[in-house]
Amino acid sequence: MFSKILKKVKLFFGKKEVSKATKPKKITKASKTSKSSKATKTAKVSKTPKGKKQEVKLLIESFTSLPGIGSKSAKAFYEAGFKSTNQIISANDEELLAVPGVGINLVKKLRDYKS
Repeated sequence: MFSKILKKVKLFFGKKEVSKATKPKKITKASKTSKSSKATKTAKVSKTPKGKKQEVKLLIESFTSLPGIGSKSAKAFYEAGFKSTNQIISANDEELLAVPGVGINLVKKLRDYKS
């Protein structure tokens, strides 16, 4: 009687191990084909936005070259409509203070940098 129970337990655990081993193989094969087809479709469509995103990233990085401007405030300047470091430097105090996260101390740093 004990041997029958032991055989059933072995079969039970043996089947689970076999089914676990076969399922991931099927899933990985299916996911590889779907990933490759999706990757080619998105690569064709997203070529233009990638270039735009890269331009925006470079522009935001150029803003950080100004004194007192970190990555967060550089992004805020971009979202406020500034497209170059010269626009930031030549903007008046009211325009600069209208940007979220920009305070009077940052405006003073920019004015000192300008002169």
